[in-house]
Amino acid sequence: MNKLKILNDPIYGFITIPNSLIFDLIQHKYFQRLRRITQMGMSYLVYPGAHHTRFHHAIGCVHLMQQAVNVLRFKGVTISEEEETGLYVAILLHDIGHGPFSHAMEHSIVNNVSHEEISLLFMEQLNEEFNGSLTLAIEIFKGIYPRKFMCQLISGQLDMDRADYLKRDSFYTGVAEGNINSERLITMLNVVNDELVVEEKGIYSVEKFIIARRLMYWQVYLHKTGLVAEQLLIRVLQRANELHDLGYKLNASDALIYFLKNDVTLEEFNSETLNIFSQLDDFDIISAMKDWQYHEDFVLRNLCEMIINRNLLKIKIKNNIIKENSLKKHIDAIIKTYNISEHEAKYFVFTGSISNQAYQLDTKQINILHKSGKIEDIVKASDQLNLKALSKPVTKHYICYPKAKL
Repeated sequence: MNKLKILNDPIYGFITIPNSLIFDLIQHKYFQRLRRITQMGMSYLVYPGAHHTRFHHAIGCVHLMQQAVNVLRFKGVTISEEEETGLYVAILLHDIGHGPFSHAMEHSIVNNVSHEEISLLFMEQLNEEFNGSLTLAIEIFKGIYPRKFMCQLISGQLDMDRADYLKRDSFYTGVAEGNINSERLITMLNVVNDELVVEEKGIYSVEKFIIARRLMYWQVYLHKTGLVAEQLLIRVLQRANELHDLGYKLNASDALIYFLKNDVTLEEFNSETLNIFSQLDDFDIISAMKDWQYHEDFVLRNLCEMIINRNLLKIKIKNNIIKENSLKKHIDAIIKTYNISEHEAKYFVFTGSISNQAYQLDTKQINILHKSGKIEDIVKASDQLNLKALSKPVTKHYICYPKAKL
């Protein structure tokens, strides 16, 4: 069987699958599940084109990693065949642990277990199935492989993950501000003392990359409509959990019922739990909400109906912390209007905060290699004054409450 397939991608054109191991991993049911996980959670309620999946994104990352390996080898960096495959496997599987709607439900289905931790569990399970051929990829993914630049290509401030998702999310949302030149960025990569650097010629591409990241966060990832939709989705699961514990009957898939019934922490994540998790995707949640919008419970019914019909809560974003009396006013109003308890009212009236930091000065810096051989952080190397400002986190606060009528 020919396993060196070619895929057609709307961003990069033709993508080749580099070897038979990558092909077999893509064919595996754990990876095929990513076709049913939206890359951008509830953002399609704002940007109608944002229906692309984690599957799309992971394949795109492998393509960019192939380019990076070719560029670095051309510049004299030694990368063995085994290391090359390890890089491809690590970037292919870096997001395999995402649950339904990606980040939106990261801590709702399971108790305080991140998608990276679940990705690692999947990789370890696949390593058993593939007779240890993922061992090197797991070391690179965990950041413990001695050749540091390989770990930086998987997880850093200028990694193949970010290089793909900014360009891809920009394309599918139609938000041009995020359209970075990932090919030029990769062409400017080099390695000094086993650390990833960007050659001086690429400085403006890096500046554009950091600014694009900031704009995409405010305009897309932290867009207020997407934000309120994600918060409602989290509350749907919270209420469903609560009702299940109170003995209410809820129709849902077996996989979803399992996670409603069990409070799963990282310690309890055995191979059986992992297999049940692998059966969960966006469709479980959507079909459950389609059913629950007719449930007898006032809270669950209305939360689901809001998401299904895009009749969301009102959201206001402010620079200062929301005052307690403002919150209380809206809670009292909904209690009075619908004759519900304060506990129930808090599902519809709540506050929170969002933070945007385009560049972090303290971790995994983007280093610029000058022609003289001097290496310095992008913030110092750049004459772009606002890069320093972009390294400071900006926090905003929001309040959500019902419009005139639920």
